[in-house]
Amino acid sequence: MNSSSSNQIVKLDWLTVAMYALFVLLGWMSVYSAVYNPEAPLGIFDEAFYTGNAGKQLIWIGTSFILIMLIFALDFRFFESFALIIYVAFILLLIAVPFLGVTVNGSHSWFKYGSVTIQPAEFSKTATALLLAKYLNDPQVSLTRIKNQAIAAAIVALPMLLIIGSNETGSALVFASFIILLYREGLPGEFPGLLIGMILLFVSSLLMKPLSIFLVLVAFAGIFILILPIYERRKPSTYLRAVAAIAIIMSLSTLVDFGVNHVLKEHQRNRIKVLLDPSFDRRGLGYQVTQSKIAIGSGGFWGKGYLGGTQTKFDFVPEQSTDFIFCTIGEEFGFMGVMGVIVLFLFFLWRLLYLADQQRSRFARAYGFGVAGILFFHFLVNIGMTIGLMPIMGIPLPFFSYGGSSLWSFTILLFIFLKLDSHRSDMLSR
Repeated sequence: MNSSSSNQIVKLDWLTVAMYALFVLLGWMSVYSAVYNPEAPLGIFDEAFYTGNAGKQLIWIGTSFILIMLIFALDFRFFESFALIIYVAFILLLIAVPFLGVTVNGSHSWFKYGSVTIQPAEFSKTATALLLAKYLNDPQVSLTRIKNQAIAAAIVALPMLLIIGSNETGSALVFASFIILLYREGLPGEFPGLLIGMILLFVSSLLMKPLSIFLVLVAFAGIFILILPIYERRKPSTYLRAVAAIAIIMSLSTLVDFGVNHVLKEHQRNRIKVLLDPSFDRRGLGYQVTQSKIAIGSGGFWGKGYLGGTQTKFDFVPEQSTDFIFCTIGEEFGFMGVMGVIVLFLFFLWRLLYLADQQRSRFARAYGFGVAGILFFHFLVNIGMTIGLMPIMGIPLPFFSYGGSSLWSFTILLFIFLKLDSHRSDMLSR
């Protein structure tokens, strides 16, 4: 081992690596428990063990460590230099998947090679983060300029739209997390505020009809018009802007109502209905959320013990080893186990943000915030949908959920950043 490699290992953030290893271990234990059959237990030396999810996940974990070694074998400048090529390659894969891919769980977004299925949408998040970071590293780029904002938005929107075309709405929504990266790198605060406002408007439009929203807005406008003159004089244009704001909000609300009822597919509308009304279709679409909440609640304070879950053992919770792996944790380790995982994950995210903020290169810093944003979105939405606070959209829990594409993509996403961080002192400040 040469001195350069030795120095790189010393500078590696081993705390983050240790937390990654811990999450992967806990994730595999949860997958094993979710598919464990007490009447026919299999050991890791049984050939049949590797035909099930637990055995396959063990193989994915082993190959993930090979990917880590490959990442650290590359020059740290490789990721910035080839960011555009990597991005274009995954755009081409996203274009090809509707024609050459296969359908898995209703989503035509997978490539199949023998018994192995790969979802390019998962890896395109890393590719997008790399290209965004490369673009923002240009000294001439400023996110206060409309032209630069439009280019950054196009980099995010292109893969997002292609993924939506493959019926992977959940994976596409993850790209909204890049607002964290863009805001940190200079995007005016109005844009995150606008995004939050649109989300609130969308939820309000689902809970209330446009006519009800109109009446509420008129009431607020009336109070505004009556009270404001008491404190200060305003020009007529102030009131015109208030009327214009009401008109814009009403138009958007009407569009949301129309889109939900006439554009979305029936299964997508039903998922929203389940979110708004947990009692909706308890034996159909609402069954998954209902059983998920029962499984987590049945764990009580301390849980039923490892391999002691009954709701997950007897397949009451669909997709219990993939998107709903959090149910296994909740049932077997109870409130304390759930809180432990949440606290650890929040600390992990804080650590990534801290490391990102320490970078001397804008490329590494921007990419680090992109990594933290993606992981935070997955963490928030996955846990939210298992307890009925988010719609079900097929988003895995990072490092925990079963699946080769998700584990590989999260591993690559994270360790590219750790590779860049280990060369922090070799990068130019900006």
